[in-house]
Amino acid sequence: MATPSPRPVLAQPFPVGKLSIGNGRPCFIIAEAGVNHNGDVDLAERLVDAARDAGADAVKFQTWITERLVAPDARMAEYQRENLGGAYRTQFELLKELELGQEAFRRLREHADRQGILFFSTPDEEESADFLDGLGVPLFKLGSAEVTNLPFLRHVARKGKPILLSTGMATLVEVDAAVRAIEEAGHVPLVLLHCVSCYPTRPEDCNLRAMDTLASAFGRPVGFSDHTMGSEVAVAAVARGACVLEKHLTLDVSMPGPDHRASADPREFAAMVRAIRLVEAALGDGVKKPVAAELETRGVVRKAIVALRALQVGERIAEADVGLRRTSGGLDPSQMPLVVGRVVARAVPAGSPITLDVLAVL
Repeated sequence: MATPSPRPVLAQPFPVGKLSIGNGRPCFIIAEAGVNHNGDVDLAERLVDAARDAGADAVKFQTWITERLVAPDARMAEYQRENLGGAYRTQFELLKELELGQEAFRRLREHADRQGILFFSTPDEEESADFLDGLGVPLFKLGSAEVTNLPFLRHVARKGKPILLSTGMATLVEVDAAVRAIEEAGHVPLVLLHCVSCYPTRPEDCNLRAMDTLASAFGRPVGFSDHTMGSEVAVAAVARGACVLEKHLTLDVSMPGPDHRASADPREFAAMVRAIRLVEAALGDGVKKPVAAELETRGVVRKAIVALRALQVGERIAEADVGLRRTSGGLDPSQMPLVVGRVVARAVPAGSPITLDVLAVL
């Protein structure tokens, strides 16, 4: 199949609650609580608190009805088996134990509102998407597994809310079909998240340049859903242009469960947020100009034109009479052609800078 043709640029920032997402805005940092609550709503509330304390902009969970998501005999992914040590035989058994009901999500939404952090969740099937829409989430995050699930993408897009779409495991052609399905169903803000669906992901598998490819191909803002250990790759993604950064948060990486091992604990997550904000400040506005802090140094270290010998009034300045030295004041080196050959209008001691008033008017 052919590579998709580049789309026109549609990457305008859009509001989400009190925040704004898009190019030129601070990175929207999501603490992905996911299933790290282990099916315990009290633990889920503690994850909300940890996300707020770590400086995340939002906390996100995952919402599903197990019977509508997986068949009874669906096998688990290899990383799930490794992280769980054979405790479950099927995805159904695992997900049924991790599933939170609608009342739990109402409670979490209210708790997040009280704590002042934006709450939303990833629906994994239509009924959960309908429930979250009714709950009033301000946006939807759709997981990588749904990239080829075009009917589901259309179902969510018709709700008219912004969508963050992870693109792990997908080819560019598959992403193209997903974007077209969303565009046809509803003109909603869309952010494409580059993602590698390995838990944890090796840095050498991250291919952060794929964000550039997504941005060029689809004209949409891009982000990164990070499953690496540590924060270096996440920070690099923001430096490269990710306007959304999602990373799993856990209270303790040693807890039992499928995703804790590929998550950051509260201390590490907070350090990542600080590093991202520092990098954003360092990125600046892109205009090449001296900053205020440089001006004093510039006046000290840049060279200027000086007299190499004492110059008397009426003398014509020869090339050998002047040179370049660090000094206070004086004409810029680029002005040397304007100095050589001019008549001296005011005596200049040896070593003193040449200024405009030294030169006779032509």
